Amino acid sequence: MLNTIGFLGCGNMGGAIARAVCKAADPQNVWLANRTAAKAEALAAELGCNTTINDEVAGRCDLIFLAVKPQMMEELLAPLRFTLAERPSRFVLCSMAAGLSIARIQEMAGGDYPVIRIMPNTPASVGAGMIQYCTSNVTAEEEAEFLKLMAPAGRLDAVPEGLIDAASCVSGCGPAWVYQFIEALADGGVACGLPRAKAQEYAAQMVLGSAKLVLESGQHPGALKDAVCSPGGSTIQGVRVLEEKGLRGAVMDAVIASYNKTKEMGKG
Repeated sequence: MLNTIGFLGCGNMGGAIARAVCKAADPQNVWLANRTAAKAEALAAELGCNTTINDEVAGRCDLIFLAVKPQMMEELLAPLRFTLAERPSRFVLCSMAAGLSIARIQEMAGGDYPVIRIMPNTPASVGAGMIQYCTSNVTAEEEAEFLKLMAPAGRLDAVPEGLIDAASCVSGCGPAWVYQFIEALADGGVACGLPRAKAQEYAAQMVLGSAKLVLESGQHPGALKDAVCSPGGSTIQGVRVLEEKGLRGAVMDAVIASYNKTKEMGKG
């Protein structure tokens, strides 16, 4: 089973997932490797886990997170092919690289290995992630154990691989646009006289609460929007301006642009 866990890459996303995994697993069973060793050492000191080199992770860990950017994946895996092929025991690879299919990961790794493909987002670092996943050659027991290890990261949802790129462009890319929205709301508050820190706090908490209400009420966002808009009130005037400026069309275009770019990266 998945007793030892290794990370090949400790960047923003790898670090976020490592922080979550170390809440579910004994940190002494978690091993970090990174091209810049100092980054792995700093994260290991924070989490109480271990540092090592790529080849050791590839040769010994039961679950191996491939936490590098898509364009770096082949460079990462090529030197590890022999080590992976020589392993006597079973292991699972977990890729979080946008655009790279399970088949492509297996091709780069040099074998028809068990693979879990995940699309996490940065809120996973605070336990509020939305993580889609799909698997190949993974047993039900391994999947259940993986979900247990990942639970501290947030919500996980199994999707067909054909939908995972679209999913990643909503919840994976989406935080960047939400941060833009929060910043813009805060800027508007500052323009109306609010102190910057207060405006940012109010905007962020409002977004958090609004998202929670969508998830917990099960209501359509349009119905929840209507409930805020009193006849002849101030909110509907703001809604009118956002419609005039094309907010919804712009957001849809952002998702589609990210999706097209993700597909393009997968062809490399």
